Amino acid sequence: MMLIRYTSQIGKYFLMWKEIFKKPTKWSVMKGLIFKEVDDLIIDSLGIVAFISFFVGGVVAIQTALNLTNSFIPKYLIGFATRQSMILEFAPTFMSIVMAGKMGSFITSSIGSMRVTEQIDALEVMGVNSLNYLVFPKIIALMLYPFLVGISMFLGILGGYVATVYGGFGASTDFIDGLQRDFITFHVFYAFLKTFIFGMFLATIPSFHGFYMKGGALEVGKASTVAFVWTSVTIILMNYILTQLLLTQ
Repeated sequence: MMLIRYTSQIGKYFLMWKEIFKKPTKWSVMKGLIFKEVDDLIIDSLGIVAFISFFVGGVVAIQTALNLTNSFIPKYLIGFATRQSMILEFAPTFMSIVMAGKMGSFITSSIGSMRVTEQIDALEVMGVNSLNYLVFPKIIALMLYPFLVGISMFLGILGGYVATVYGGFGASTDFIDGLQRDFITFHVFYAFLKTFIFGMFLATIPSFHGFYMKGGALEVGKASTVAFVWTSVTIILMNYILTQLLLTQ
């Protein structure tokens, strides 16, 4: 029974994608909705992304430095490890899981509240495609999500630099040497490709759980929790698949 229920939910999710692009809302209305979503989802997330990235970059650098106990191991590895950690995994993947909690719960609760208060029913009575009206602006807004991840990469590396140099763990020249050494530009493309795909999940999975929820205010909270769990699981699974496809030879 559980397998049937999960299969049904996955099918319903893909059917939702089809419905989103039917009967689009007028551009004059949609433009305002998109700007609102950009403000709510992207701009409002800048603070937490900056704070977490800076200090995690610092922690990665310090822990790397503390493990370089052999004097024969070059100090440039601190910068190298910080760069690789931030670009390949922390910024695109773990920041997306943080955003699944921050953005995802906001999306699910806002759409779920509209479902509970019958505002979605009112939209449909007026002949509006409610999925296009509510979900499409979020998809467009989260196309800017790689911008957030780019900031996360930069601030994480900056945090690593500050922790290394001003914490006395290494010289500035060694850290910068590590940043530049064996740099593969494809890794940046890989990170942004992952981020773009994760952004689509961040927009649609919480929307799905909010839109199709049933019940009252208590169920809105439950739907937010379920949406966070499934968004995180999907991101981790997709991260594994993309890494296997793009980085292994």
